[in-house]
Amino acid sequence: MTFLKKIRDISNSHLADQIRISYFILLLPSILFMIFAYYNLSKINDRYNNMITSVVEASKFSLDFKEDFDYETYLLIVGNVSPEDSKLPELISHARNVIDGLKDYTNTPENMKRIESALKYLSNLEGYIEKIEDNLNYEDRYDSNMIIWENDVQIVTSLVQETVNEYIYYENKQLQTAQKDSEDFYRNYIRISIGIVIFVLLSVLIVSLVGPIWITRPIEEQVKKEQKLLRKAEFEVLQAQINPHFLYNTLDAIVWSAEAGNQRQVVKMVGSLSDFFRSSLNKGKEIVTIKEEIQHVRSYLEIQQIRYQDILSYQLEVSEDLYPYHIPKITIQPIIENALYHGIKNKRGGGMIRVTGNIHDDMIEIIVADNGMGMEEGRLQAVRESLSHEKPEHSAIYGMYNVNERIKLEFGEEYGLSVDSKYGYGTTVTITLPKILT
Repeated sequence: MTFLKKIRDISNSHLADQIRISYFILLLPSILFMIFAYYNLSKINDRYNNMITSVVEASKFSLDFKEDFDYETYLLIVGNVSPEDSKLPELISHARNVIDGLKDYTNTPENMKRIESALKYLSNLEGYIEKIEDNLNYEDRYDSNMIIWENDVQIVTSLVQETVNEYIYYENKQLQTAQKDSEDFYRNYIRISIGIVIFVLLSVLIVSLVGPIWITRPIEEQVKKEQKLLRKAEFEVLQAQINPHFLYNTLDAIVWSAEAGNQRQVVKMVGSLSDFFRSSLNKGKEIVTIKEEIQHVRSYLEIQQIRYQDILSYQLEVSEDLYPYHIPKITIQPIIENALYHGIKNKRGGGMIRVTGNIHDDMIEIIVADNGMGMEEGRLQAVRESLSHEKPEHSAIYGMYNVNERIKLEFGEEYGLSVDSKYGYGTTVTITLPKILT
């Protein structure tokens, strides 16, 4: 009996090893694809960050450089300021620091040439100022200085200003091209993900059917784990589908603002967009603090308020007492997006989105309320039922469904979303989370 038991144990161990190898083979395409996807997402993120930082840094160049420099030069020539008190060296130094710093961000040969040209123009300006200061030592060279000012200084400052503006314009064009590449990558990502999911599901089904009865339970447990991972992957794909459209619309708004000469709005939108994606990626962390999540929401709302300034206002009134607690990344933003596109935009006149938070004994509530169109009772009931199904029937609540499922998967079935609404008055979504400190 002992010998037979040893044979049975060896046989069971061998079969278990075969099952482990089979699952490893099944998961290998997914692992390789995840590595590939992570690598490409990192490259896309680096590319976006560099281009956005490039535009932000270039925007630090003074819009009044030409006017200020020409005026300071004139004051120096007519004797209103001495060479020691002149602001010209400071203006050139600041301009050189900004332009020279752009070398670290742009990756296009054309813009590198523009940077080199701008630096040469600044060197020429330094030479002209030296000539003017030298001429000041002679009483009969006033006319010579005026000729230098009119024929040299004013022309070169125009060239500097024009070169920097061209640099910003073509960097924005690069952002549009990168956005198109990102859309193509996400489409391919979705296609391959679906193929891998189908392959893994079919393979798991075949292995389950032909396996011995006594190993059914371990296989079922493993399948459940795989299904949970696949559900998380599906939610990430749904989120990835949202970002390209948001990015496309935001970049369009940036380009329009740049073409309209609204430099401050361009800087604000690019800064908010940079903060938005930095928070979205957040070094790959899936759980963040409420403080980080509120910053992500603030960046999103700043962008949307510029785009919908006639209809959108918002209030973020979450107490700092809630800031250290845990929350799944990108939880509040999809709820706000839903409130904007399905509540505020469907209402005549302006609308308000308000985010508040409460701490209870063992849980946290974050409340997103809007005064948009709201929902009729039948629609509200359908939304509540869809949130509890394995797949939502209405595509409009994919974002809410995604958030609800991720919270339940992370913290348990007692947490998630609840929805209240009244037609004509607005909608309130309550996010319930456990109290977990960092």
